[in-house]
Parts: sequence; structure tokens; C-alpha cells
Amino acid sequence: MNLENSSNIQKYDMKKNFSPSPIVQRDGLAVIRIIVGVFMIYHGSEVFDASKIQVYATWDIFKKFSSPSFIIYLGKSAELIGGILLATGCFTRIGSLILILTMSFISFFVGNGKIWYDDQYPYLFVLLALVFFFTGPCNWSVDNLILNKKNKIQSTV
Repeated sequence: MNLENSSNIQKYDMKKNFSPSPIVQRDGLAVIRIIVGVFMIYHGSEVFDASKIQVYATWDIFKKFSSPSFIIYLGKSAELIGGILLATGCFTRIGSLILILTMSFISFFVGNGKIWYDDQYPYLFVLLALVFFFTGPCNWSVDNLILNKKNKIQSTV
């Protein structure tokens, strides 16, 4: 009897694994959100490295601006802030918008819009930020903590 039950469980698991239905969708998206946020924090942390900022300021695209260093600091700060918001799931959609705008500028202006080859990496961040703009933070987020507390307060009133 036990052998029959265990084989039914295995069949069920196999069917579930190959079904088109999502498997732990909210948890999976939360893990991806946190990883993407950490990557953006890593890139944005260059805001604290003046020598790297000076190297970026020598690039032709930034020489067109009246203050190249300011634009670079602005972009790196946006990466850092957007990454923190995304990783923590705090104001996730705002963080996503910050990253969409910043990484779009990098993809289309710094990288000349070659998203199919040379500049795939920053454009993938645009696409991932769009995912979190549309889905929200999913699990393990400050947004959920705030919303759950707000809902509990409103239900007691």
C-alpha cells in the first residue's frame, strides 16, 4: 500500500513540475527582486569611488554635459537608491521606475541603443525593473509589511 501511495505522489510531482502553472511564483520573484537589487547596489556603490567617477567623466558621451561628474554621480546615486528600494521591497514600483529610467539612459544614450548585442546587460536591468513595476514586490518586502499593518488597522476601525 505505501509503495502505491509513494508512486502516486511522484507522478503528481512530475505532473506539477511539467505543468504550465507557476511553481512558487511569489517566492521566486522575490528572490529575483532581491538579487537584482543587490546587483544594482553593487553598481551604484561606485558613487563612493571618486576615481571611477573621474574615469567615466572622460567618456565622450558625458563630455557633452556641462557637468559630466554631476550626471555620473546622479546616475550612480539612482542605481544605488533604486537598488536599495528594490532589494528591500520598499516603494518597489518607485524603485523600479528609477531603475527603468536610469538603465534606459545607459542603454540608449551611453550605449547607443545596441540592446541586441553590445548593451544587453543594462537593457536586461530595464526589463527586470519592468517586471517588478508590473508585479510589485511579491513576498519578503517592506511594502507588504506596511500594507499588512495598514489593512489590520483599517479592519479594526
